[in-house]
Amino acid sequence: MQDFIRDMPKAELHVHLEGTLEPEHIFALAERNQIEMEYKTPEEVIAAYNFHDLPSFLAIYYAAMGVLQTEEDFFELTYHYFLRAHEDNIVYVEPFFDPQGHTSRGVSFATVINGIHRAQVAAREKLGIESNLIMCFLRDASAESAMQHLHMSLAYRDWIIGVGLDSDEKDNPPSKFREVFALARQEGYKLTMHCDVNQVDIVDHIWQCLDDIEVDRIDHGINSLEDEKLCQEIASRGLGLTVCPVSNRFVVQSLTSQEIKAMLARRMKVSIHSDDPGYFRAYLTDNYLALIEEAEFSRAEIMQLNRHAFETSWAEDEQKQRYLEQLQQYSS
Repeated sequence: MQDFIRDMPKAELHVHLEGTLEPEHIFALAERNQIEMEYKTPEEVIAAYNFHDLPSFLAIYYAAMGVLQTEEDFFELTYHYFLRAHEDNIVYVEPFFDPQGHTSRGVSFATVINGIHRAQVAAREKLGIESNLIMCFLRDASAESAMQHLHMSLAYRDWIIGVGLDSDEKDNPPSKFREVFALARQEGYKLTMHCDVNQVDIVDHIWQCLDDIEVDRIDHGINSLEDEKLCQEIASRGLGLTVCPVSNRFVVQSLTSQEIKAMLARRMKVSIHSDDPGYFRAYLTDNYLALIEEAEFSRAEIMQLNRHAFETSWAEDEQKQRYLEQLQQYSS
Protein backbone atom coordinates (compact mmCIF):
# COMPACT_ATOMS: atom_id res chain seq x y z
CA MET A 1 0.00 0.00 0.00
CA GLN A 2 2.86 2.42 0.81
CA ASP A 3 4.46 1.87 -2.60
CA PHE A 4 1.05 2.20 -4.26
CA ILE A 5 0.51 5.58 -2.59
CA ARG A 6 4.00 6.89 -3.31
CA ASP A 7 3.84 6.04 -7.02
CA MET A 8 0.23 7.15 -7.56
CA PRO A 9 -0.08 10.28 -9.77
CA LYS A 10 -1.54 12.96 -7.50
CA ALA A 11 -3.16 16.38 -7.44
CA GLU A 12 -2.69 18.91 -4.64
CA LEU A 13 -5.31 21.63 -4.18
CA HIS A 14 -4.60 22.87 -0.64
CA VAL A 15 -0.99 23.93 -0.09
CA HIS A 16 0.18 27.38 1.00
CA LEU A 17 3.42 28.36 -0.71
CA GLU A 18 4.50 30.33 2.35
CA GLY A 19 3.79 27.18 4.35
CA THR A 20 6.36 25.20 2.34
CA LEU A 21 9.21 27.31 3.77
CA GLU A 22 11.64 24.82 5.30
CA PRO A 23 13.76 25.81 8.36
CA GLU A 24 17.03 25.49 6.43
CA HIS A 25 15.67 27.73 3.69
CA ILE A 26 14.51 30.27 6.27
CA PHE A 27 18.09 30.60 7.50
CA ALA A 28 19.55 30.77 4.00
CA LEU A 29 17.17 33.58 3.03
CA ALA A 30 17.74 35.42 6.31
CA GLU A 31 21.50 35.36 5.73
CA ARG A 32 21.16 36.47 2.11
CA ASN A 33 18.81 39.33 3.02
CA GLN A 34 20.74 40.24 6.20
CA ILE A 35 17.82 39.56 8.53
CA GLU A 36 18.63 38.74 12.14
CA MET A 37 16.83 35.61 13.36
CA GLU A 38 15.44 34.96 16.83
CA TYR A 39 16.70 31.38 16.58
CA LYS A 40 20.31 30.29 16.06
CA THR A 41 19.84 27.01 14.14
CA PRO A 42 17.22 25.27 12.00
CA GLU A 43 16.82 22.76 14.83
CA GLU A 44 15.82 25.56 17.19
CA VAL A 45 13.21 26.69 14.68
CA ILE A 46 11.76 23.17 14.47
CA ALA A 47 11.72 22.93 18.28
CA ALA A 48 9.58 26.10 18.34
CA TYR A 49 6.92 24.41 16.18
CA ASN A 50 4.76 23.71 19.22
CA PHE A 51 1.40 24.37 17.61
CA HIS A 52 -1.76 23.51 19.53
CA ASP A 53 -4.34 25.63 17.74
CA LEU A 54 -4.68 27.92 14.74
CA PRO A 55 -3.48 31.18 16.40
CA SER A 56 -0.34 29.55 17.83
CA PHE A 57 0.54 28.28 14.35
CA LEU A 58 -0.14 31.60 12.62
CA ALA A 59 2.12 33.52 15.03
CA ILE A 60 5.20 31.58 13.88
CA TYR A 61 4.01 31.34 10.28
CA TYR A 62 3.81 35.12 9.76
CA ALA A 63 7.05 35.81 11.62
CA ALA A 64 9.03 33.46 9.35
CA MET A 65 7.51 35.03 6.24
CA GLY A 66 9.67 38.10 6.80
CA VAL A 67 12.71 36.46 5.18
CA LEU A 68 10.98 36.59 1.78
CA GLN A 69 12.09 39.86 0.22
CA THR A 70 13.00 39.58 -3.46
CA GLU A 71 11.59 38.07 -6.63
CA GLU A 72 14.35 35.45 -6.47
CA ASP A 73 13.24 34.52 -2.93
CA PHE A 74 9.71 33.83 -4.15
CA PHE A 75 11.03 31.90 -7.13
CA GLU A 76 13.14 29.71 -4.83
CA LEU A 77 10.30 29.20 -2.35
CA THR A 78 7.95 28.03 -5.09
CA TYR A 79 10.42 25.97 -7.08
CA HIS A 80 11.66 24.18 -3.95
CA TYR A 81 8.07 23.12 -3.33
CA PHE A 82 7.69 21.88 -6.91
CA LEU A 83 10.88 19.81 -6.59
CA ARG A 84 9.43 18.18 -3.49
CA ALA A 85 6.07 17.70 -5.21
CA HIS A 86 7.86 15.94 -8.06
CA GLU A 87 9.26 13.43 -5.54
CA ASP A 88 5.66 12.71 -4.48
CA ASN A 89 4.60 12.20 -8.11
CA ILE A 90 2.29 15.21 -7.95
CA VAL A 91 1.37 16.12 -11.52
CA TYR A 92 -1.04 18.99 -10.88
CA VAL A 93 -1.10 21.71 -8.18
CA GLU A 94 -3.28 24.67 -7.27
CA PRO A 95 -1.07 26.47 -4.72
CA PHE A 96 -2.17 29.36 -2.50
CA PHE A 97 -0.25 32.56 -1.89
CA ASP A 98 -0.97 35.39 0.59
CA PRO A 99 -0.02 38.74 -1.00
CA GLN A 100 -1.16 40.82 2.01
CA GLY A 101 1.43 39.05 4.15
CA HIS A 102 4.07 40.59 1.90
CA THR A 103 2.70 43.95 0.76
CA SER A 104 2.16 44.81 4.44
CA ARG A 105 5.96 44.47 4.81
CA GLY A 106 6.72 46.70 1.83
CA VAL A 107 7.20 43.90 -0.72
CA SER A 108 5.36 44.71 -3.93
CA PHE A 109 2.63 42.53 -5.40
CA ALA A 110 4.67 42.35 -8.62
CA THR A 111 7.74 41.04 -6.79
CA VAL A 112 5.72 38.25 -5.22
CA ILE A 113 3.78 37.06 -8.24
CA ASN A 114 6.61 37.40 -10.76
CA GLY A 115 8.79 35.10 -8.68
CA ILE A 116 6.00 32.56 -8.21
CA HIS A 117 5.05 32.60 -11.89
CA ARG A 118 8.63 32.06 -13.03
CA ALA A 119 8.77 28.96 -10.84
CA GLN A 120 5.46 27.68 -12.25
CA VAL A 121 6.83 28.00 -15.78
CA ALA A 122 10.08 26.25 -14.80
CA ALA A 123 8.18 23.43 -13.07
CA ARG A 124 6.05 22.84 -16.14
CA GLU A 125 9.05 22.81 -18.48
CA LYS A 126 11.54 20.88 -16.34
CA LEU A 127 9.38 18.70 -14.07
CA GLY A 128 6.17 18.25 -16.05
CA ILE A 129 4.06 19.69 -13.21
CA GLU A 130 1.11 21.83 -14.26
CA SER A 131 -0.22 24.42 -11.81
CA ASN A 132 -2.85 27.12 -11.40
CA LEU A 133 -2.33 29.82 -8.77
CA ILE A 134 -4.89 30.84 -6.11
CA MET A 135 -4.64 34.20 -4.34
CA CYS A 136 -5.85 34.11 -0.72
CA PHE A 137 -7.10 37.05 1.31
CA LEU A 138 -6.29 37.26 5.02
CA ARG A 139 -9.61 37.13 6.84
CA ASP A 140 -8.21 38.92 9.92
CA ALA A 141 -7.37 41.89 7.69
CA SER A 142 -10.08 44.26 6.48
CA ALA A 143 -12.44 43.68 3.59
CA GLU A 144 -11.12 46.97 2.18
CA SER A 145 -7.60 45.53 2.08
CA ALA A 146 -8.90 42.41 0.36
CA MET A 147 -10.65 44.56 -2.24
CA GLN A 148 -7.46 46.56 -2.85
CA HIS A 149 -5.50 43.36 -3.46
CA LEU A 150 -8.21 41.99 -5.72
CA HIS A 151 -7.80 45.10 -7.88
CA MET A 152 -4.00 44.66 -7.79
CA SER A 153 -4.40 41.11 -9.05
CA LEU A 154 -6.33 42.07 -12.17
CA ALA A 155 -3.14 43.11 -13.95
CA TYR A 156 -2.09 39.44 -13.60
CA ARG A 157 -5.49 37.92 -14.30
CA ASP A 158 -4.06 35.34 -16.72
CA TRP A 159 -1.74 34.04 -13.99
CA ILE A 160 -4.37 33.54 -11.24
CA ILE A 161 -7.23 31.06 -11.51
CA GLY A 162 -9.11 31.81 -8.30
CA VAL A 163 -9.28 33.48 -4.91
CA GLY A 164 -9.53 32.05 -1.42
CA LEU A 165 -9.81 33.12 2.21
CA ASP A 166 -7.50 31.98 5.01
CA SER A 167 -5.92 32.98 8.36
CA ASP A 168 -7.68 33.45 11.73
CA GLU A 169 -11.39 32.67 11.42
CA LYS A 170 -12.48 34.02 14.83
CA ASP A 171 -14.90 36.94 14.30
CA ASN A 172 -14.12 36.89 10.56
CA PRO A 173 -17.02 35.09 8.85
CA PRO A 174 -17.26 34.58 5.09
CA SER A 175 -19.99 37.22 4.88
CA LYS A 176 -17.41 39.89 5.83
CA PHE A 177 -15.98 39.45 2.33
CA ARG A 178 -19.23 39.07 0.38
CA GLU A 179 -18.63 42.08 -1.91
CA VAL A 180 -15.00 41.14 -2.55
CA PHE A 181 -15.90 37.62 -3.65
CA ALA A 182 -18.86 38.85 -5.70
CA LEU A 183 -16.51 41.08 -7.70
CA ALA A 184 -13.95 38.26 -7.98
CA ARG A 185 -16.60 36.04 -9.54
CA GLN A 186 -17.56 38.82 -11.98
CA GLU A 187 -13.91 38.99 -13.00
CA GLY A 188 -13.95 35.28 -13.78
CA TYR A 189 -12.14 33.93 -10.73
CA LYS A 190 -13.04 30.60 -9.13
CA LEU A 191 -13.90 30.85 -5.41
CA THR A 192 -12.88 28.88 -2.36
CA MET A 193 -12.76 29.61 1.38
CA HIS A 194 -11.14 28.03 4.42
CA CYS A 195 -13.56 26.65 7.00
CA ASP A 196 -11.02 25.49 9.58
CA VAL A 197 -11.70 22.68 12.01
CA ASN A 198 -13.68 23.37 15.20
CA GLN A 199 -13.82 27.15 14.87
CA VAL A 200 -16.53 29.22 16.57
CA ASP A 201 -19.76 29.25 14.50
CA ILE A 202 -18.08 27.01 11.94
CA VAL A 203 -21.24 25.30 10.67
CA ASP A 204 -22.85 28.68 10.06
CA HIS A 205 -19.68 29.77 8.25
CA ILE A 206 -19.91 26.77 5.91
CA TRP A 207 -23.54 27.61 5.16
CA GLN A 208 -22.45 31.19 4.38
CA CYS A 209 -19.89 29.80 1.93
CA LEU A 210 -22.68 27.99 0.13
CA ASP A 211 -25.52 30.51 0.30
CA ASP A 212 -23.86 33.95 0.54
CA ILE A 213 -20.61 33.42 -1.37
CA GLU A 214 -21.57 30.48 -3.62
CA VAL A 215 -18.09 28.97 -3.51
CA ASP A 216 -16.78 26.45 -6.01
CA ARG A 217 -14.87 24.56 -3.31
CA ILE A 218 -14.34 24.49 0.49
CA ASP A 219 -10.98 24.15 2.22
CA HIS A 220 -11.11 21.88 5.29
CA GLY A 221 -14.87 21.73 6.03
CA ILE A 222 -14.77 18.74 8.39
CA ASN A 223 -17.43 20.27 10.65
CA SER A 224 -20.03 19.99 7.90
CA LEU A 225 -20.62 16.52 9.38
CA GLU A 226 -22.41 18.18 12.29
CA ASP A 227 -25.33 19.06 10.01
CA GLU A 228 -26.76 16.28 7.84
CA LYS A 229 -28.66 18.72 5.65
CA LEU A 230 -25.42 20.60 5.03
CA CYS A 231 -23.69 17.36 4.05
CA GLN A 232 -26.45 16.59 1.58
CA GLU A 233 -26.24 20.08 0.07
CA ILE A 234 -22.46 19.88 -0.35
CA ALA A 235 -22.77 16.45 -1.95
CA SER A 236 -25.58 17.51 -4.28
CA ARG A 237 -23.55 20.48 -5.52
CA GLY A 238 -20.48 18.27 -6.03
CA LEU A 239 -18.33 20.68 -4.02
CA GLY A 240 -14.80 19.57 -3.21
CA LEU A 241 -13.57 19.59 0.40
CA THR A 242 -9.79 19.78 0.73
CA VAL A 243 -8.85 18.09 4.02
CA CYS A 244 -5.33 18.13 5.51
CA PRO A 245 -4.89 15.25 8.00
CA VAL A 246 -1.47 16.03 9.50
CA SER A 247 -2.37 19.71 9.79
CA ASN A 248 -5.52 18.66 11.64
CA ARG A 249 -3.45 16.59 14.06
CA PHE A 250 -1.44 19.66 15.05
CA VAL A 251 -4.46 21.93 15.39
CA VAL A 252 -7.12 19.57 16.83
CA GLN A 253 -4.95 16.59 17.83
CA SER A 254 -6.58 14.25 15.31
CA LEU A 255 -5.92 13.17 11.73
CA THR A 256 -9.74 13.23 11.35
CA SER A 257 -9.53 9.85 9.59
CA GLN A 258 -12.96 8.74 10.79
CA GLU A 259 -14.48 12.01 9.61
CA ILE A 260 -12.89 11.49 6.19
CA LYS A 261 -14.43 8.03 6.03
CA ALA A 262 -17.80 9.49 7.02
CA MET A 263 -17.55 12.00 4.18
CA LEU A 264 -16.76 9.25 1.70
CA ALA A 265 -19.78 7.30 2.94
CA ARG A 266 -21.97 10.38 2.27
CA ARG A 267 -20.57 10.70 -1.28
CA MET A 268 -18.93 14.01 -0.46
CA LYS A 269 -15.97 14.88 -2.69
CA VAL A 270 -13.33 14.95 0.05
CA SER A 271 -9.66 14.91 -0.96
CA ILE A 272 -6.30 14.87 0.85
CA HIS A 273 -3.65 17.64 0.91
CA SER A 274 -0.65 18.89 2.89
CA ASP A 275 -1.59 22.49 3.87
CA ASP A 276 1.71 23.86 5.30
CA PRO A 277 4.15 20.97 4.88
CA GLY A 278 7.28 22.93 5.78
CA TYR A 279 5.84 23.49 9.25
CA PHE A 280 3.89 20.28 9.78
CA ARG A 281 6.84 18.24 8.42
CA ALA A 282 4.60 16.20 6.13
CA TYR A 283 4.10 16.52 2.38
CA LEU A 284 1.26 14.97 0.41
CA THR A 285 2.45 11.36 0.38
CA ASP A 286 3.18 11.66 4.12
CA ASN A 287 -0.44 12.68 4.71
CA TYR A 288 -1.75 9.63 2.88
CA LEU A 289 0.66 7.35 4.76
CA ALA A 290 -0.38 8.84 8.11
CA LEU A 291 -4.01 8.07 7.27
CA ILE A 292 -3.40 4.41 6.55
CA GLU A 293 -1.35 4.09 9.73
CA GLU A 294 -4.24 5.41 11.83
CA ALA A 295 -7.19 3.78 10.07
CA GLU A 296 -7.87 1.04 7.57
CA PHE A 297 -8.27 2.78 4.24
CA SER A 298 -8.63 0.41 1.33
CA ARG A 299 -6.85 0.90 -1.97
CA ALA A 300 -10.22 1.82 -3.49
CA GLU A 301 -10.76 4.52 -0.84
CA ILE A 302 -7.28 5.96 -1.40
CA MET A 303 -7.97 6.05 -5.13
CA GLN A 304 -11.32 7.74 -4.55
CA LEU A 305 -9.77 10.46 -2.40
CA ASN A 306 -7.18 11.17 -5.09
CA ARG A 307 -9.78 10.99 -7.86
CA HIS A 308 -11.82 13.63 -6.02
CA ALA A 309 -8.78 15.93 -6.07
CA PHE A 310 -8.57 15.76 -9.85
CA GLU A 311 -12.36 15.96 -10.30
CA THR A 312 -12.75 19.07 -8.12
CA SER A 313 -9.66 20.80 -9.47
CA TRP A 314 -9.97 23.86 -11.69
CA ALA A 315 -7.96 22.36 -14.52
CA GLU A 316 -9.43 22.59 -18.01
CA ASP A 317 -11.87 19.76 -18.76
CA GLU A 318 -9.60 18.14 -21.34
CA GLN A 319 -6.63 18.33 -18.98
CA LYS A 320 -8.69 16.95 -16.10
CA GLN A 321 -9.87 14.02 -18.21
CA ARG A 322 -6.28 13.24 -19.14
CA TYR A 323 -5.27 13.08 -15.48
CA LEU A 324 -8.23 10.87 -14.59
CA GLU A 325 -7.37 8.47 -17.41
CA GLN A 326 -3.76 8.41 -16.20
CA LEU A 327 -4.97 7.59 -12.70
CA GLN A 328 -7.26 4.85 -14.00
CA GLN A 329 -4.43 3.27 -15.98
CA TYR A 330 -2.23 3.35 -12.87
CA SER A 331 -4.79 1.47 -10.78
CA SER A 332 -5.66 -1.17 -13.35
